[in-house]
Amino acid sequence: MRNSSFLSALLAIVVLVSGCSSTVPAPASLKDAPFPRVRGESLTKQEVILPDRYLGKPTLMLVGYLQKSQFDIDRWILGALQADIPVQIVEVPTIAGMMPQMVQGFINSGMRSGIPESDWASVVTVYEDAPKIIAALGNERPQSAYAVLLSKDGRIVWTSNIGYSAGQILELKKTVESLPN
Repeated sequence: MRNSSFLSALLAIVVLVSGCSSTVPAPASLKDAPFPRVRGESLTKQEVILPDRYLGKPTLMLVGYLQKSQFDIDRWILGALQADIPVQIVEVPTIAGMMPQMVQGFINSGMRSGIPESDWASVVTVYEDAPKIIAALGNERPQSAYAVLLSKDGRIVWTSNIGYSAGQILELKKTVESLPN
């Protein structure tokens, strides 16, 4: 029990420290920009290079900067699955800062405990390269997921950082359906 309290306090400090980073505005337009090439690790403990791992098919990257964004990420996933949108879906917890890097094993272990093992491969945590994602996308609304649709060649074709809505999922579906085969 004592160890559990220590770990909870440590996690709270990590979240507080990582939440103190500066705000980076989103670029005016991301259309046709390449998604930044970053190194992460899936919850199955496999190294993943984004977006390289998912080239060849449209991919919905759901970038989350804070634990609070998980609710929004879950709604995006559910909406995409219910709307039968033909995309690969990847959760990308993006956690900047030196402190989170030092305890990334602990953070990833906590994520594993709350996510079914069958979904671990589609959750790719990014720590060291987090600043690359933040610089490319911005982090103005960290409580919302940043939904980024990539074409099969890894270019950004659609984004949303305003939070999940039915209108957004319909717009996403229309965009995916308009992509060339």
